[in-house]
Amino acid sequence: MVGQPKKTYYIAVGSGEISQVKSASSYEYKIEATDDEINQLRSLFTNNYGNEIGTFVRAHIPFREYHHDPDNDAYDGTMQKVFQMIYDLGDEEAREHIRSEGILE
Repeated sequence: MVGQPKKTYYIAVGSGEISQVKSASSYEYKIEATDDEINQLRSLFTNNYGNEIGTFVRAHIPFREYHHDPDNDAYDGTMQKVFQMIYDLGDEEAREHIRSEGILE
């Protein structure tokens, strides 16, 4: 079986946007990915949307600390997976930016 073809995508992590159109919005990373890989990345962004809601609620509970919050831990863990995928699929500029920021360390 021949592997799926890779297509170019532009990723805006903050908003969770994935686009094949470079000028659609501002983006931080350019990657080459198969349909399956993009579906996996979209799934990670979708999962983190639910985690963001939980962290928002936690922020309004004064007695619950940031470092004792499972929603926040889940968000951070998912973001590590997002950045690992971008690193693995990204162009050299994407990989260099992630390395320079120490995101995966």
